[in-house]
Amino acid sequence: MKTIINYTLCVIFIIFALLQLNDPDGWIWFAIYFVIGAICLIQNFNPLSKYILVIVFLLLLIYAGFHFKLFVDYLLTENKAEIFGEMVYEKPYLEGSREFIGLLLAAGAIFYQMKQRKKVQSQ
Repeated sequence: MKTIINYTLCVIFIIFALLQLNDPDGWIWFAIYFVIGAICLIQNFNPLSKYILVIVFLLLLIYAGFHFKLFVDYLLTENKAEIFGEMVYEKPYLEGSREFIGLLLAAGAIFYQMKQRKKVQSQ
């Protein structure tokens, strides 16, 4: 089951990476999502050090912290559906919220890898 989940996470994050290529700062997000996808794939064959996983996890959370205020700004708006619309330069909280959510998803995938690694070590 772990292998199937890792392959699925890999595909999801590679798709996320490819969808970023049309953004002005797409190379940053492509790299982030591609690395997460690669980590999920690598974990099936040669588990990474727990220290690498922890560092990646913490870096994702720190970067998400920079977007947290924008996410709060979004939560305080009345029209929540606009997060699914186009980017509007007058509303930077839209892109910031999307980036915050993406970083949390990536951190969640790494957290899953850390938990799976711990299960394998305890067996």
